[in-house]
Amino acid sequence: MASLTDIIFLLLIFFMLTSTLVKLPDIELPKSGSKTVAPTSVMVAITRDGRFSIGDSAVAAEALEAVLVPKIAQEAKVTPDYTVTILAETGTPFDKVVRVMQIAGKLRVRAILATQPIE
Repeated sequence: MASLTDIIFLLLIFFMLTSTLVKLPDIELPKSGSKTVAPTSVMVAITRDGRFSIGDSAVAAEALEAVLVPKIAQEAKVTPDYTVTILAETGTPFDKVVRVMQIAGKLRVRAILATQPIE
């Protein structure tokens, strides 16, 4: 019979292997006291000067919708809680954030704004 320590060790290994590691771009996020935690399906980063990137690849502002719509539409069919996480640097023009939220709204997926905790 396996001991409780063995079972816990196996569970730890299982969760370490199945979890997704999220690498955030090096941008300053707005501060918030919110403690909401949501799954991240795709990350859209917006810099202060209005540049967009999806994951690790930069995307031109004009091509944002053309790149984002097929990606979301394909993956949202198989993932019921599909979430677009918006990483908007402090000082980003709000119309850039709204643009990403509108794309997510058209596809009926959730969009959340990433923040950093208040220290």
